[in-house]
Amino acid sequence: MTASSSSPSSEARTALAAGVLCYLIWGFVPLVFQQMAHQGADAWEIMGHRAVWGLVWSLVLVVLARQWSQVLAVLREPKVLGWLSLSAVLIAGNWTTYIVAVNNGRTLDASLGYYLNPLLNMAAGAWLFRERIDWAGKIAMGLAAIGVVLQTLALGHAPWVSLVLALTFAAYGIIRKRVSVDAQTGLFLECLLLALPGLIWLIHIESTGAGHFTASAGATFWLLFAGPATVIPLALFAWAARRMPLSSMGFLQFLAPTIVFIIGALQGEALGPLRIASFVFIWLAVGVFAVGAVMKVRRSSRTAETIVAPEPGLLDDPAEDRMAALDDEAPSSR
Repeated sequence: MTASSSSPSSEARTALAAGVLCYLIWGFVPLVFQQMAHQGADAWEIMGHRAVWGLVWSLVLVVLARQWSQVLAVLREPKVLGWLSLSAVLIAGNWTTYIVAVNNGRTLDASLGYYLNPLLNMAAGAWLFRERIDWAGKIAMGLAAIGVVLQTLALGHAPWVSLVLALTFAAYGIIRKRVSVDAQTGLFLECLLLALPGLIWLIHIESTGAGHFTASAGATFWLLFAGPATVIPLALFAWAARRMPLSSMGFLQFLAPTIVFIIGALQGEALGPLRIASFVFIWLAVGVFAVGAVMKVRRSSRTAETIVAPEPGLLDDPAEDRMAALDDEAPSSR
């Protein structure tokens, strides 16, 4: 009895630790990209290495998870492969925008983009999938809209970096929601599609002397680190999301943009009163969103609809997995 009761508790603590760790990695990953920039690499070179070494590390995940059958099945489906090609383009645009932002003094803009993302997902769900938005969602989106307006006034123009990050990842999420491919397989195929142009670009810049991969030991280390920095958080997220309440994952998802915000503030990015006010409204929206998500989970003992928004390119939907499992169990329960 003691062993059986302590095992789930131990697994829950391990899942929480894995969830926190994956969002910590996503929160501190701007520092990794900034180190690559300090070695002389620009966003395109970093993207090339992220695609190539991400392919290597995602291949390891596919092998460990024994998912070759799913990979081969997708490769035999032109329509599914076509949708994944589109998702690869979207995630490449998202990753590139993020790298450019954090390496050019726009880390606060990147933070805002990922605060907005879950709220934009909610709006997209209502528009495209006719999902009902409750009172908490409506208040959260209203507060976020005020925050964006204040951000626009503070910057003197629309926060394009934040909006591009939020919109590209929302579009990416919509595609991945419609394509039945899990996180590891999807990331592997996306990296596979991006790796060829990435490799061609890396060979070109290295052959012309513009590359930095072999410039120094430090450059080699940081550019190689693009692979695990992309794939390891995915493995942690996918493992934790299936073993944690979705309400908990819903709270954890805001850990990463909060860390990114702190990094931007500590690095001296402009943060005047109006911009602070805009983030206050965003944080209020996040708080209302999180409270509404918890209340939604408590109202339903069988399904959970909390939106979990991982770092771009690492999307998995544990809610769909659990709903599918419930559907499988339904005939026997009746």
